[in-house]
Amino acid sequence: MDEEDQDIAARLYVTAPLAAGLAVPLDADQAHYLRAVLRLGPGGAISLFNGRDGEWRGRLVELGKHKGLIALEARTRAQAAERDLWLAFAPVKRARIDYIAEKATELGVTRLLPVMTRRTNVARVNVERLQANAREAAEQTERLSVPQVDAPQPLDRLLDGFPAGRRLMVCDETGRAPSIATLLADPVARAADWAILIGPEGGFAPEELDALRKLPFVTAVGLGPRVLRADTAALAALAVFQALAGDWNTARGTLLSAAAVPI
Repeated sequence: MDEEDQDIAARLYVTAPLAAGLAVPLDADQAHYLRAVLRLGPGGAISLFNGRDGEWRGRLVELGKHKGLIALEARTRAQAAERDLWLAFAPVKRARIDYIAEKATELGVTRLLPVMTRRTNVARVNVERLQANAREAAEQTERLSVPQVDAPQPLDRLLDGFPAGRRLMVCDETGRAPSIATLLADPVARAADWAILIGPEGGFAPEELDALRKLPFVTAVGLGPRVLRADTAALAALAVFQALAGDWNTARGTLLSAAAVPI
């Protein structure tokens, strides 16, 4: 990282295009964060990304109570392809579902799909809050994208509309399924596009597991000898997947460009 990059005070996700010669507006929440929390003013260095155009360094040229403007200076990273890994999960109570969204984003998930199962005890999911958690986690962890967050859907609807060519890894708490490592020892399995499915606290209903096992695109896996809470199971499965078949063979330093491209 060069000296200019070291003075960057914040990293923000924006929806606006990022390109040479552009100035990017900030929304009220972002302006408040920079002004009231970080105590920045005009001239402060900010890093921006939008999930499409890479990462750009810019400078605050305006910052008011409810708005701001950042002039782009240089692109610091090109947009990179990501492993398209989904996490489908039964919603859990508020603090734990927020934790799932945050940590799954840190672990590289590209799509979060809340799924209502027979034993799900949460009636409502605040999708906007999950989106905010995912966005903040992406800002903090040097990701160039933010996961898509879907509205909750019943398990049978997820399965009925499951895309052809993608496989579903079901974390089976009964203890009878092979490990993720055993599954991913197969090169074909490692190369496949996957979604990981985590059940609710209390596990899947027996009839749900029976129905899942009959589907050709579903593979059940176990998560070891202990009973894991739903949020722990989600993160454990994602970590093992990324270590064996994902991007954990990529060093952190390689995510950063050696030098910015001036405009």
